[in-house]
Amino acid sequence: MRVVRKDAQRNRERVLAAAREVYAEQGVEAPLDVIARRAGVGNATLYRRFPDRAALVEAVFHETLDRVRQAGEEARRAADPWAGLNAYLEAVFTVLAGDRGANDLMTTGLQGVPSLETLHPHNAETLAGLLGRCRRQGTVRTDVGTEDLLFALAALGRAVPALETAAPGAWRRPLALLVDGLRPEAARDLPAPPLTADQLSGTLREMNRTRSRPVPG
Repeated sequence: MRVVRKDAQRNRERVLAAAREVYAEQGVEAPLDVIARRAGVGNATLYRRFPDRAALVEAVFHETLDRVRQAGEEARRAADPWAGLNAYLEAVFTVLAGDRGANDLMTTGLQGVPSLETLHPHNAETLAGLLGRCRRQGTVRTDVGTEDLLFALAALGRAVPALETAAPGAWRRPLALLVDGLRPEAARDLPAPPLTADQLSGTLREMNRTRSRPVPG
């Protein structure tokens, strides 16, 4: 097994620490040379360790994304699906509120990050399974589909950093209102059909493009 020199390990740790800071400030599309300068290393040193943006993002956020996946596994095993759904959403939004870089990553479509590519379908499967169990339990209205919930969570998730800045924990109120709206007693006839999976993907892509556009003025 090849032994990593101590100076190489120190450089790697400095790059990861700098990347966490820069991603929190500028998002996961921040230029790699900005991260190299923040870490006090040359671009060549950074690229030796992380050949592209996706490799660096994976190294920075692998553990965080894996914790979210594990929270989904725990929710799937919950004896009470309504309690499992609430616990899972609490875990996901706690991550979104606690790490701006992770929020940016989880609410965008960055390609080539293995942990993220694993988490997205896992999240959809977790929510679909919990919603199905809740409908059978009678704790969720029958006309709510997975795409409905995924869209609502994505839209609210992107607002979490601003809410957290305004007042720590402020995101819990709209999340609670959203979850309460899933209850059968809140049901009324909905004015439009749900999005299909393809329509949801297109909507989220357009939201990503809109967010990345410069604000006029």
